[in-house]
Amino acid sequence: MVFIVLFMKKILVTNDDGIDSFFLKTLVEALREKFDVTVAAPLTEQSWIGRAISRDRVVHMAEYEGYDCPAYALDGTPADCVNIALAHLFEERPAAVVSGINIGSNTGRPIILSSGTLGAAIEGAAWNVPSIACSHFLEVEEYVGIRDKHGVVEGELLLSLQNAAKRMAMFTEEMVSCWDNPHVVQNINFPKATRMDTPVEFTVPETLFVGSLFKRETHSSFRFAYPNWKFDVTEETDLACIERGHISNTHFDFSEFGAIREQCRKTAVRCE
Repeated sequence: MVFIVLFMKKILVTNDDGIDSFFLKTLVEALREKFDVTVAAPLTEQSWIGRAISRDRVVHMAEYEGYDCPAYALDGTPADCVNIALAHLFEERPAAVVSGINIGSNTGRPIILSSGTLGAAIEGAAWNVPSIACSHFLEVEEYVGIRDKHGVVEGELLLSLQNAAKRMAMFTEEMVSCWDNPHVVQNINFPKATRMDTPVEFTVPETLFVGSLFKRETHSSFRFAYPNWKFDVTEETDLACIERGHISNTHFDFSEFGAIREQCRKTAVRCE
């Protein structure tokens, strides 16, 4: 008798909303149908922190119950989680790093550059591991309440989240099977009403002006505050795409980072 053993590929899953996020748990549940999943995520929310690394303090890691797979909580940043996991939790590099699903979208250049969700995926790409970040759009007025409930949603939004998680499992499977440039990070944004047949568009980040992110509390102290963003979106951008109810897929090619273009050569200021 011949026994055929199927080995699922190992992947690392993380986020920036914290390891107790319902959005993360929903994603892991979908990914486990196709992959051997290990979770390494921040102990608490680490939004707006980009690819920050904890240089001047000790980062602690502990096993975390609540997942049907190996899971670890770290009191560090999302990038810390990926760096430590890739170096110390895997004998061989995993097939992919998946970061998300973020509570709220990550669209537009200023937001993307600050995103801990993207920061974790970028850290994965720095290790030459195919990496993908994903987020789910929420209305501004419902974001805080859902975040405070650690991402617990119900009704149509729950169905949308579950569909987004299943689509992410499909995207990840496709990326692992055919991705030829691990330096390209994919940024996926799901619309509020995601279906299994929602179209996907390749997009570019919206250019928008954020302005002040702080309000004055005293003469010499300031506290973070979301601004009232008002902007006109451009058709081919990530923001316009999710406003159309489609899934946005933006690629960031870090192999091009620092490349000298011919136009740059012609216009560069030289100190000679």
